Amino acid sequence: MVQSEVERSDWPDLQERRVQAVRAWTAFVENGDAAAAIVRPEILSSWTRSGASVKPDVAEAPLADESETRDYWRESPLQVAVERVEEELRRTAEDGDLVIAVTDPDTRILWTYGGRVMRRKAETVNFVPAGRWDDESVGTNALDLAQRSGAPAMVFSAEHYAEAVHNWVCWAAPVHDPVTGAQLGVIDLSTTWDRTHPIGLATARMTARLIESAMPHVPMPRTPAGSLAGPSEDLREPGLVMTLLGSVETWLDGQRLLLNRRQSEVLALLALHPDGLSLEQLHAMLYGDQAVTFSTLKAEVSHLRHALGGQLSSRPYRLLMPVATDVEDVLRLLRRGDVAAAVEAYGGDLLPGTNSPALAEMGEYVAVAVREALLADPQPDAVVRYSELAPYDTEVVEACLALRPMLGGRPHPAVPLLKGRLAVATR
Repeated sequence: MVQSEVERSDWPDLQERRVQAVRAWTAFVENGDAAAAIVRPEILSSWTRSGASVKPDVAEAPLADESETRDYWRESPLQVAVERVEEELRRTAEDGDLVIAVTDPDTRILWTYGGRVMRRKAETVNFVPAGRWDDESVGTNALDLAQRSGAPAMVFSAEHYAEAVHNWVCWAAPVHDPVTGAQLGVIDLSTTWDRTHPIGLATARMTARLIESAMPHVPMPRTPAGSLAGPSEDLREPGLVMTLLGSVETWLDGQRLLLNRRQSEVLALLALHPDGLSLEQLHAMLYGDQAVTFSTLKAEVSHLRHALGGQLSSRPYRLLMPVATDVEDVLRLLRRGDVAAAVEAYGGDLLPGTNSPALAEMGEYVAVAVREALLADPQPDAVVRYSELAPYDTEVVEACLALRPMLGGRPHPAVPLLKGRLAVATR
């Protein structure tokens, strides 16, 4: 995390660094390449590009179409990832008094969150969603350098071409799709120059990795039997495959779908109700008593229909393709009495953190069903697997240990693991 202020002993060095940056910038603005010997090559190259397009006194970034930007963000896998780690991003911004931004591949800002000081500063220069922060639009900055180079970048004080942000320091790092390797944009951390700290660039790099780790990834879809199958076999089959327990992944006809959280919730409700739902039913199941209009829901369904290639009917809303979910897998295995396979197929809470009352109720139903099945038949290996998902559920562990499970005349190998789990949970 970036510290909120530099150490006092670093202050003279930081002031001198700022003075040198201002001198270099002034030399370039007044005499062109006169700054070549006193500025980093990547900064000089960016200044040259900037000087051909914008003036040093540019006051703010131009804005792209805000509606189009919102639509792009809703469809972007970055939106899914940021939602998953948003609490940590917000905490980082507040603790370091930073403004954090995520961009698209054209360095257009898609999402921001700011600390107390930087939030106001960011708004004055259009460091906001739809702001265009490529250097040909607003001058040299870390977002553009990271986007162009594909590597983390820092821009300090007057290294920015626009004088309006000379009081800033910015660290940025590219964000990649972990499956394809494609560069989706950058994440930037900005604050005032006097809060510069050596770990700023490392923090940007770590934050980019955090977002990448939260991106939708290639799952190993569960077959109707509840076991994991490799993509070479299962993903060739037509239809919709959804993983909802523990994490959310969606595949259609072998292709991964990148949906935001609300779209995933709508799709999950439709997948779990194959006979279809009316607009009123879907609204109640998704929002409960929240004050959300029907038109908002219709817009969500419209986006989802587009993602599904039109395979979503109206009146009622119903999916028009074969559907398989891990929820149905787990319940089918429990009905068959195969507790071990059901626990193996159970990945954890259904859509963790969902605000949908219907999905929360279904999640509780599945969790209780798995737990009760284990209490009735506490198979050691299955209990070990379950204890990884519910480490503080000591009753299930105790039920298993009470049976003194044996294997080949000796205590079952799972016994030490379960005793260790119990010791930690009751510490």
